[in-house]
This record gives sequence, C-alpha cells and structure tokens, in this order.
Amino acid sequence: METETKTALQHERDEKAARMLEIYANRSFKSVRSAQRMRLRLVMWAIRHKIQNNLKRIFDFLIASVTLVAVSPLMAVVGAIIKIDSPGPVFFKQERVGKWGETFYCYKFRSMYTDAEERKAELMAQNEADEVVFKMKNDPRVTPVGRIIRKLSIDELPQLLNVIKGEMSLVGPRPPVPIEVAQYQFDQMRRLGAVPGITGLQQVSGRSSLDFKRWVELDLEYIAEQSLAKDIEILARTIPAVLLSKDAY
Repeated sequence: METETKTALQHERDEKAARMLEIYANRSFKSVRSAQRMRLRLVMWAIRHKIQNNLKRIFDFLIASVTLVAVSPLMAVVGAIIKIDSPGPVFFKQERVGKWGETFYCYKFRSMYTDAEERKAELMAQNEADEVVFKMKNDPRVTPVGRIIRKLSIDELPQLLNVIKGEMSLVGPRPPVPIEVAQYQFDQMRRLGAVPGITGLQQVSGRSSLDFKRWVELDLEYIAEQSLAKDIEILARTIPAVLLSKDAY
C-alpha cells in the first residue's frame, strides 16, 4: 500500500514537472518568436528610414541644382545691387548648428551692415522675440536693400549651395547659431534631430509672429512626421508664404 502511494505521488510529481516544462517551453518559444518579430520590425524600420533619407537627399540635390541654375541671373543682379547699396561683401556666411550638433557655415546674401554682430549687444534690450531668438521688426542693422531681400526671402537663395553640399535640406528646422543652442533646454535640443532646411513647417505657419515655444513644437511635429510627401507639401505652401511676405522681417 505504502509503495503504491509513493508511486502515485511520484507519478503526480512527474506529471506536474512535465506540465511545467511544457509551459516554460511554450513561453520560451513565444519569447523567441516575439524577439524575432521585434528584430524584423527594427530591420524593416531601418530599411524604410534609409530609403526615405536617400529619396529626400536625391530630391533635395536635384531640385536645388535646377533651382540654382534657374535663379542664377537673379542672384547676379541681387549681388550687384548689394555691392552698390553698402560697403562690404555680397555674401554672408555664419556658423550654424545642424543635425545632431554638427556645425557648418550657412550662406546668405548680406542683408546687414558689416558691423551688425558688434551692434547686436546694444540692441538686446529691444529684442521682440522670446527666449533664445533675437528678432527686431525695424532692426537698424539691416540695409535698405536688405529689407527687401529679407522680406521676399531672397537672402536665403545662396543656401541652395548648402543643400547641394548635403549640409542642409530644402525642408527642415531652421539651423540655429551655436550661442542659441547653448541656451536650449533639454527638450528643445530635440529640434536638432533632423537636417536643417531652407524652409519648414514654422516658416509656413507664421514665421516671425510665432514664439519660440511654438516654433519648437512645429519643428518636432515635422521631425516626427517627415516624409517626401510632407516636404513637397511644405514647399508648395512656401510659395504663397514668400509672395505674401506675411510676418517676414
């Protein structure tokens, strides 16, 4: 009797052990399957991201190259007028911060007098923007011709060279200067997560009328949703924004 009881208990323990092994085996199998699916999703995401970036780069290069050739006569005329209007170089280059903090020199037509940077400190009290950005509607450092080309965004045309070089994109967050980035809060650093652009969601949503908080929100929205279709949409919206020159100075 005692032997039969021991045998029954042993049999019961063996059955429980077998069930437990089966449960653990199923869980392990499911875990392996889950891990495999996760790896597959990551690989597919990386491939899609790479393709998207390559398409954006090809699109930027082609459009920037064609546009640069098309507007070269206009740029020659603007350069001559700038030279006549005030002493100094035709072009202005400034160190800017790009994707992931990479710095580069951003090109523009000179729209200010040559002592603009030295005079900035004395004008800080009249800053009409908030936080880290400096903006003045009637900035005395801007030349007469500079007011016109800034209003029409013609001063940004030399940045097509930055796009061709791969330092900028046609569409993306505007590249800040290092002194601005040094004042960023942690969340604001996230706007450096994309290649900077000549135009962007901020430029077609209010330009200089937006406060910096809203500016960052729009940049982060673009980064989260960026695609070639989104870029084309923003470029299409840029044309009327430039022609109307609303909130531009």
